[in-house]
Amino acid sequence: MKVQVAKWGNSTAVRLPKAVVKQLGLISGTTLDVSVDGEEVRLKRVTSDKAGHDVLPTPEPYPVTAEWLLAEAERLGGLANAPVDDWDWGPDRGSEIIYDDYNPRR
Repeated sequence: MKVQVAKWGNSTAVRLPKAVVKQLGLISGTTLDVSVDGEEVRLKRVTSDKAGHDVLPTPEPYPVTAEWLLAEAERLGGLANAPVDDWDWGPDRGSEIIYDDYNPRR
């Protein structure tokens, strides 16, 4: 199977044919390792990062799902290690106030 090298922004790219993507189960966001051996370029799916955690490809189409976000949080050490939002932005003012059942007009 032959593919052509093309310009993509400031980079040079090779598009993978749909049949190859389907056969390997690749999706956008899958991490691949590129190696060069003489005149050959080899692509290999990366299955773990430097810390040994499994690499989860970002699902497509975006936005990501809640299930993927929870799996990614667990992969990175669990929700116990998640940062806590300690910002106090003060009371709502002006046009950002939305009056509904949760925030009734006073």
